[in-house]
Amino acid sequence: MARDFSTVGVVGLGTMGAGIVEVFARNGIDVVAVEISEPALERGRVTLTGSTDRAVAKGKLAAADRDALHERVHFAVGLDALHSVDLVIEAVPEHLDLKQRIFAELDRVCRPETILATNTSSLSVTEISVATSRPNQVIGIHFFNPAPVMKLVEVVRTVVTSPEVVADVEALCARLGKVDVTINDRAGFIANALLFGYLNHAVGMFESHYATREDIDAAMKLGCGLPMGPLALMDLIGLDTAYEILDTMYRRGGRDRRHAPVPLLKQMVTAGLLGRKSGRGFYTYERPGSPKVVPDETTPLATDTALADGARAITKVGVVGSGTMATGIIEVFAKAGYEVVSVTRGVEKSATVCEAVKTSLNKGVVRGKLAEDDRDAALGRITWSATLDHLADVDLVVEAVIEELSVKKALFASLDEICKPGVVLATTTSSLPVIDVAMATQRPADVVGLHFFNPAPVMPLVEVVRTIRTSPETTATARAVCAALGKTGVVCGDRSGFIVNALLFPYLNDAVKMLEASYSTADDIDHAMKLGCGYPMGPFELLDVVGLDVSLAIQRELYLELREPGFAPAPLLEHLVTAGYLGRKTRRGFRDHSHR
Repeated sequence: MARDFSTVGVVGLGTMGAGIVEVFARNGIDVVAVEISEPALERGRVTLTGSTDRAVAKGKLAAADRDALHERVHFAVGLDALHSVDLVIEAVPEHLDLKQRIFAELDRVCRPETILATNTSSLSVTEISVATSRPNQVIGIHFFNPAPVMKLVEVVRTVVTSPEVVADVEALCARLGKVDVTINDRAGFIANALLFGYLNHAVGMFESHYATREDIDAAMKLGCGLPMGPLALMDLIGLDTAYEILDTMYRRGGRDRRHAPVPLLKQMVTAGLLGRKSGRGFYTYERPGSPKVVPDETTPLATDTALADGARAITKVGVVGSGTMATGIIEVFAKAGYEVVSVTRGVEKSATVCEAVKTSLNKGVVRGKLAEDDRDAALGRITWSATLDHLADVDLVVEAVIEELSVKKALFASLDEICKPGVVLATTTSSLPVIDVAMATQRPADVVGLHFFNPAPVMPLVEVVRTIRTSPETTATARAVCAALGKTGVVCGDRSGFIVNALLFPYLNDAVKMLEASYSTADDIDHAMKLGCGYPMGPFELLDVVGLDVSLAIQRELYLELREPGFAPAPLLEHLVTAGYLGRKTRRGFRDHSHR
């Protein structure tokens, strides 16, 4: 039988501490809420009142339940008030010496059987526990912000935490309506270990002027379905907090350079640019604490003004290729009002692509997303061809053939001879260097990457990839075309992975390494990222959908270009690919899909 926790103590009533108080009180548990001073206590009371009042206003909490909740909370200054509680959770700032002092004092104040828990997100629970005479009763209970909303709790056991304590805390999480994942004491646990490497990488991208803050954030929201972009998320977390977590993980986690805080981060913290709480971080906010972003000196101009900068007129577009991506791109351009010339290798392939486009447009009509007249008009704009010569008078060519450099280079050399001067030549490559393709022509200034995401008619993102030879007019034209298609175009340099894959795949690779080290299960890691970070899919779900062979190929490209040890493909990923376990397409990847 799990022990019954009738009274718990919470030390520290910042955003997280006040949220934890609310979670317990909502679930019928009496709470002793402790702070260091009366003003700090009052701030905690205000935070709790504000949160519960908002829940009532949104219809998520009855007024009577709110009042009952507040009656269960007893506010007090000083740790002595915790002398008779069953469990204490500490939620003070992430400083080891501070936490150790508090735990030493709790050890003195609390009853011998009281469980002492820390909400640390990055520090060693073991190092905190040794400040007490009862390290077997010390455990990590890591809630996620905002605690009343987020379903995940990481339960962190040390090598000496008693199994009974772990079981009691797991039962308590279930009582609170939370999903717990139980793990060992390791830097960053699951969610932060995977999240902060990705966030740090995004800051590095911004620091090197590879892409703007807006484009990095838009790319990850629209390309991966994430609830927030990485730089906006850093502002929400607090850049000082993020720096502390990264620095701790770097020192505790084997000195992986991916966790070494990017220099810009330390500079911003020193300058007081801490994110939302200070009113300025990567973005500028209406006032300290406000979520509302306001324009500043680096906010881009209105789209139409920026696009007027030398963009060429595009009315007729050629699309070369016969795969899924080519088919989707033909549909996107035709629906947007462009004349389209589809070129494939042979009449049979043209007929297949034609049928695929018709089928997709018909589905749009059936689902009520497209009028029959618009479908017929779109089809009427498409010319089907099996010869490149029909591209002689187009204004833009989009290449969507196989991902082999020799094939693309040969195609671009042919386009260079056939197409009129001033045509924009675009490649949809997701992994090859655009400059290699561009240099197969005599007009590299006119070559750009237009990386659509699959399925092209649905996904709103296009990565506009400029090489060191791409002209500003070509880039402006590509951005204007994206806008005319109703897509968000994000501009980046010609580096392996561009924005989305360069940020996404190292995170997926890190998850595989975590599984490989037997730190956690695929299910728990997926739960942690979905419930703790709001990701639409866990890393192993996503790897099985993308294909393990595709993922490995992308990770190898990133590693070859950056030569960063932390980017080396996880051996487990290589072994699964060698064994033919490629994900859903072979019915077996990280999970068995044969019965689904």
